[in-house]
Amino acid sequence: MLALLLTRPGRFYRVEVTENLFGEYSVLREWGKSGRRTQPLVCWFSNLREAVIAAERWARGAERRGFHRLRAA
Repeated sequence: MLALLLTRPGRFYRVEVTENLFGEYSVLREWGKSGRRTQPLVCWFSNLREAVIAAERWARGAERRGFHRLRAA
């Protein structure tokens, strides 16, 4: 559905919104150093609007910490 990838030298932060089989939405946040083990975290939401708002909030927080969004090709 919605996937955002943010990077800074040697590091990445990914935020992805998906729908599960039960009609709920999850926001997967994953971060770490490039080429190393990642740190994932999943949060569940009952509707798409709340999930997208949360994903955007976490992406803005990563931008405040120096990450930059990659442009879609």
